[in-house]
Amino acid sequence: QGVLSDLTKVTGLHGLDPVVLVLVVGIVMFTLGFAGCVGALRENICLLKFVSKHLLFGGILEIIYPLNKLLECIYLLQNHCCGAQGPEDWDFNIYFNCKSESKSREKCGVPFSCCIPDPAQKVVNTQCGYDIRKKSKSQWDDQIFVKGCIHALEAWLPRNIYIVAGIFGIFLARTLISDIEAVKASNAF
Repeated sequence: QGVLSDLTKVTGLHGLDPVVLVLVVGIVMFTLGFAGCVGALRENICLLKFVSKHLLFGGILEIIYPLNKLLECIYLLQNHCCGAQGPEDWDFNIYFNCKSESKSREKCGVPFSCCIPDPAQKVVNTQCGYDIRKKSKSQWDDQIFVKGCIHALEAWLPRNIYIVAGIFGIFLARTLISDIEAVKASNAF
């Protein structure tokens, strides 16, 4: 009647007690955590490879099954920001710079990834950002995203910290493995 019954509804495991699922997940997490800790402290390559491979396997499973969520997240992150700090950052690009003597058609514009998509259009308008920065900033809000991508990343990161931490753990284990192997190879002579 509580959280565990909700877990049964989500997983669809009606013949299995939800407590068993929670225990299995706990055992796997403990095993990986313990192996990673001991592998790092004892500089045990075998344990570090075990942790690295299992984290990578879990990451692959995470990508395979909720692929639509990942693609939506990437699409939304790319299309809800413009420039690092804002649309004015495109002045550093010679093609979009307003002050340059460039005869580029993109002068004083932004890339189409900065444009707010029109749901009525079936084809992406790749020229929607042309000359947008010649207009006043008050007119930008309904045509392009004015939030910088650094701010979008700062908002995205806390919501996806577990994914980032998992990727960091994989790279940390792989780096430690290569460092240990390099030290062992240099001491072999």
